[in-house]
Amino acid sequence: MTAETVDELAARGYPVYYGAMGENLTTRGLDRRLLRAGQRFRLGTALIELTEIRVPCASQDIYGPALKREVYDDAVKAGDVRSPRWAMSGFYASVIHPGVVRGGDEIALESELA
Repeated sequence: MTAETVDELAARGYPVYYGAMGENLTTRGLDRRLLRAGQRFRLGTALIELTEIRVPCASQDIYGPALKREVYDDAVKAGDVRSPRWAMSGFYASVIHPGVVRGGDEIALESELA
């Protein structure tokens, strides 16, 4: 999940913070609208691959149903990257190469699968 999404939700009045919605990793500086399954990112010494868009889960129930509607809609569910909510809910990712990831580490796009 991107820090920018968390910041946007907080600005709308949701009492969220980094990690509050069950995400394992919060990034800064990635344009969520450009994220796609198959992209591989280097984080610290680790390599991850985005696998699929994240469906809002029970960890977000504490915020009520409105938050889930803010980050996920039928267009996102259908894979429509034109949705203004695209990737607001984050992505699931697989670890391709384990490594050490620390706060502040650079995240860089390594490759995209065709």
